[in-house]
Amino acid sequence: MDSLQGFETTGNPSVALTPIFPLSMTTVSAASAAMTTTNGNPLSVSSLSSSSSSSTSPTTTLSRYENQKRRDWNTFGQYLCNHRPPLSLSRCSGAHVLEFLRYLDQFGKTKVHTPLCPFFGHPNPPAPCPCPLRQAWGSLDALIGRLRAAFEEHGGKPEANPFGARAVRLYLREVRDSQAKARGISYEKKKRKRPPHNPPSLPPPNQYFSLFFH
Repeated sequence: MDSLQGFETTGNPSVALTPIFPLSMTTVSAASAAMTTTNGNPLSVSSLSSSSSSSTSPTTTLSRYENQKRRDWNTFGQYLCNHRPPLSLSRCSGAHVLEFLRYLDQFGKTKVHTPLCPFFGHPNPPAPCPCPLRQAWGSLDALIGRLRAAFEEHGGKPEANPFGARAVRLYLREVRDSQAKARGISYEKKKRKRPPHNPPSLPPPNQYFSLFFH
């Protein structure tokens, strides 16, 4: 799974985000990760979660999906806090989600070959190349699915969900198609083969006569 980095604001208004510590999409802990604001006061990412999340009983065991969804939600909250200017969730739109996804690309670990690369379309390149690393389409698609669910769980209206915006869907589709060509990998889902339907066997013709003329 591709990994992300933490974020820190800087005094230079032209620099919106600067990575400062490793933040894995699958291993980051919301309790241990923290951010620093411009005035130097620490801001725990656990405060970004809703009251419903904080009221969860400590004895409750969450599933792997729920834990990942909570970490993703806190990660996006960090991004909003470090945005220039800072963004509230109510003002977040599909355009801001696209900015977030493009920002994550710099922390990707998936090699995506450019059209000029001799390994373009090669699923298993025999040698290294200088092509950039990106977030894999599968990672971004799963991330958006979790954030879309978390948005509504935290009180957001489905019709105002920025993670379900048409621009976000089109962007994910474009990433999928471009990475499929560049990496020589098909992302099409395999259709499930149904078992052959055998019609009931009919008795031999002579048995029909025995049934009617016995």
